[in-house]
Amino acid sequence: MEKGEKLYEGRTKILYSTSEPDHCLMYFKDKITTSAGKKQETIKNLGIYNAKISATLFELLSRAGIPTHYVATVGERELLVKKLDVLPLEFVVRNVVAGSLARRLGIEEGFQFIEPVVEYYYKRDDLGKPLLTESHLRALGIVEEEQLQACTIMAQQANLILKHYFARRGLLLVDTFFEFGFDGDELILCDEISPDTCRLWDSQTAERLDKDRFRRDLGGVGEAYQEVVARLLGEENWPGTQGPFC
Repeated sequence: MEKGEKLYEGRTKILYSTSEPDHCLMYFKDKITTSAGKKQETIKNLGIYNAKISATLFELLSRAGIPTHYVATVGERELLVKKLDVLPLEFVVRNVVAGSLARRLGIEEGFQFIEPVVEYYYKRDDLGKPLLTESHLRALGIVEEEQLQACTIMAQQANLILKHYFARRGLLLVDTFFEFGFDGDELILCDEISPDTCRLWDSQTAERLDKDRFRRDLGGVGEAYQEVVARLLGEENWPGTQGPFC
């Protein structure tokens, strides 16, 4: 697969064109940042971990019948993906109270909802990615009603699949966000699924194994992401890890 021109560069990923007009290469950097990009750091092999985790989870969801943009793994930090027209929304699914939601609701982190909560955030960094209601989305014409409902259902289904998958590996899926884009007329799941986009806690100790380690200056970010890789792939597939996993 020949890498072409750079199509887009974000804080943590780069998209390149390929010889196939409907596909592009997604390159994962070793950089980690806060949502506003005010704080950032380079962590060795982080892009490799995020690419491997994303590929594993996209394959899982595809097998479960949820369409994704993932096509193949090309290199240790590059994924071949479908070129999409991406919606300007993040669909956040929350299973457990944490982060900004705890502050908004005045509820202690760790409270588990009776059922998952879905929130919609407008992908505008200059506005701080504001939280929008369904009424906002309809009134502003950001997304059509049928598209919104289709993405919401897929987000809920993907969350349930991932929640059970992580649980069997000793991980609690606290929350996660999904992005969707159009492949022709079909809406499919895209971007990445990794500790950058999910809050993952150890089921027994509640140790944070995600981006919160960076946000809260807890240290050990690379080690936490590597631990997630080890639990997903199994010790025999990831040299240098220790301990048996579910």
